[in-house]
Amino acid sequence: MKVVAIIPCRYQSTRLPGKPLALIDGKPMMWHVYQRALSSGVLDEIYIATDDLRIQEVANALNLKVIMTADEHNTGSDRVAEAVQSIEADYYINIQGDEPLIDPNTIRLVVKEMVNCKDATVKAVNAYSLLSEAVDIMDINVVKVITNTQNNALAFSRQPIPYPQSGLPTKYYKQLGLYIFSQSGINVFLNHKPQYLEQTEGVEMYRLLELGHTIKMLRVHDNSISVDTQQDLIKVSKIVQQNQG
Repeated sequence: MKVVAIIPCRYQSTRLPGKPLALIDGKPMMWHVYQRALSSGVLDEIYIATDDLRIQEVANALNLKVIMTADEHNTGSDRVAEAVQSIEADYYINIQGDEPLIDPNTIRLVVKEMVNCKDATVKAVNAYSLLSEAVDIMDINVVKVITNTQNNALAFSRQPIPYPQSGLPTKYYKQLGLYIFSQSGINVFLNHKPQYLEQTEGVEMYRLLELGHTIKMLRVHDNSISVDTQQDLIKVSKIVQQNQG
């Protein structure tokens, strides 16, 4: 069994251009993600996937394996789907390039869940965790998820879901930027264009749901911060520096 990790890194971020190369404690963000992936101990190979020569140059200088991809991809999973066409593996895990605090143990848990899954309809496993802060629940940059009784994904949204119509206490969960695919699962991104809900919400995992596939959600205790803005970068930098201290 072979598990390969791909870290998609795009330079042209709207809110924080060049963020894979943004320095955190003296090293680019993508380096921190790569090291977290390496620390998991369950990945046979790890690659940076990018369309930008600046990212490729820095990756090479830091001895990070890198694969060049096309520049028209709208999602990280589309970039991963192209990258893995030249890599033989049983499973491919997409680790977002803007998650420098991702817990290596979360990576281990997601890999274990996918490898041990006996349900052939499951094309991917996606980690998720409880939201406790109202500001995160309302933040459209935080993708919320609801599941069925088997912990399979029912829906994703940038808005708070479910809506508390009943007045009962409501729990909200966020989807983490950590997805592991079977070979057939990642090929869905290679062979199909985004459907209506994916385009509307801007949530790539809808590609699988809208085409009738199953996504197993794995609840984890991970407070990783996705770096979308300069403020996020400052917050993450402080946490990394504290941990180093």
